[in-house]
Amino acid sequence: MARRLEDARILMYSHDTFGLGHLRRCRAIAHALVEDYRGLNILIISGATIAGAFDYRARVDFVKIPSVIKLRNGEYTSLASHIDLHETLKMRESSIRHTAETFQPDIFIVDKEPMGLKGEVEDTLAYLKARGTVLVLGLREIMDAPHLLDAEWKRNGIMHKIDQYYDSVWVYGPPDFYDPLIGLDVPASLRRKMDFVGFLQRSVSKGKTSINARKDNYLLVTTGGGGDGSDLVHDVMNAYEADPTLTQKALVVLGPYMPAAERAKLVQKGEAIPYIEVIEFDNHMEELIDGATGVVAMGGYNTYCEILSFDKPALIVPRVKPRQEQLLRAKRASELGLVDMLLPEQSVDPTIMAEALKRLPSRLPPSKSGSNMHLEGLDHISQTVGRWIDGRASHLALVGAE
Repeated sequence: MARRLEDARILMYSHDTFGLGHLRRCRAIAHALVEDYRGLNILIISGATIAGAFDYRARVDFVKIPSVIKLRNGEYTSLASHIDLHETLKMRESSIRHTAETFQPDIFIVDKEPMGLKGEVEDTLAYLKARGTVLVLGLREIMDAPHLLDAEWKRNGIMHKIDQYYDSVWVYGPPDFYDPLIGLDVPASLRRKMDFVGFLQRSVSKGKTSINARKDNYLLVTTGGGGDGSDLVHDVMNAYEADPTLTQKALVVLGPYMPAAERAKLVQKGEAIPYIEVIEFDNHMEELIDGATGVVAMGGYNTYCEILSFDKPALIVPRVKPRQEQLLRAKRASELGLVDMLLPEQSVDPTIMAEALKRLPSRLPPSKSGSNMHLEGLDHISQTVGRWIDGRASHLALVGAE
């Protein structure tokens, strides 16, 4: 049964410049918390262009800040091409600070970017720290290759700033899977703040039915947001074209951020293959993964959590640049026997891809790998938040009694 918390407030920040990962992670955490605690209100600040395409539970809402997109080369640009990046960042910074001042959160959770995009959250962190808000940094279990992350953080003095501002650092994975700060010089004071919470378990939302839900036997091919997913979809379609014995049905979800020209090309290519159905986007991906016989994906964080949560045989073809996060996750999960993996240079060979697709439906699910999947992240976070808010209420009561 949900416990009652009187008007506790959590603010979350999700910079969202490429893909849907950050917003979907924040939304999963927010939904789990409001289910456990009545009276808790959560507001998510998001830069995702399609933040409004998802449904939110009662007492979870979002504030949309102007969108900035990350290009394939790692540079940023304003989505509104008539406004320059500097002006857009100023608007975002001001909106974040204003939201924090108005909402007055008990807890502020920042997803992945410690100081926000280009440092846009630092001013708000300083303001909230001064008024006693609990500040939490949430990190994926894998951030990037250590040398790349180290260079990026050293340029901006990030390690010192995390230690200076944050009360706690949640790692969204177990310690025996990966350490996101491996190979970096981490102060002991910061190590003490790190809490490996476990992977974030996903479930199918009650009463929501995807219009694309199917009852037949299909492979789900998903590229997450789709901004860089067209190569994987081409590889799958080329395998079907090259191998007439590949007759397994497949549902391909292109993702909302796939460039229009690529999307049109793939829709047309898919129409010529009788076993493939192509759709552009579904905001209930959990249902499609739950219904699938197997999953073919690039292995971003959320998709990986869904593969484990719904215990699906999976083939991962990771993105290898500009970040190596997906590659490192796929390699580690493959070592543990949880998934199959092809590198992009293997996946592009139609014969190799066709063989991998044909093997997938009979692959054992992750739960049979002998590895613990550690899907306790949401429960762990909920217990931690409950403890903090109980502690805050006791403190206020003592202050009131004085």
